[in-house]
Amino acid sequence: MTSTHPQLAVSGAIFRDDRILLVRRAHSPANGFYSLPGGRVEFGESLHAALHREIDEETRLKIEIVGPAGWREVLPGTSGGGHYLIMSFAARWVGGEPVLNDELDDFKWLAPGGFGDLRLTEGLEEVVATAWRLIRT
Repeated sequence: MTSTHPQLAVSGAIFRDDRILLVRRAHSPANGFYSLPGGRVEFGESLHAALHREIDEETRLKIEIVGPAGWREVLPGTSGGGHYLIMSFAARWVGGEPVLNDELDDFKWLAPGGFGDLRLTEGLEEVVATAWRLIRT
């Protein structure tokens, strides 16, 4: 669904045992790229409620939100999709094992910064670095 207005979205940098969860997008925007789980905020929904809902829908994980870890703007034409403002949060894994929905086709628990040659969404490494600092304090 393409909108004529910017869409607000959330993402979670989820850490478990000093590793972060990356997921691979199975559809546009960002098809084939590893990213953080998350998605659009619904009207009237708080950012934290949206993040808990999106993480549950995409991965079935339970999380504890630690704090904001940055934001990024995705403009039309740069991701094969619409215009998004993505608010990212550092979070700790609380329970569950990843069960992906049809929006995702792979996941990896990786050391922060140990992403090798994975295709990453723009700005991901900066958000992960900020989230990692928050988690360790």
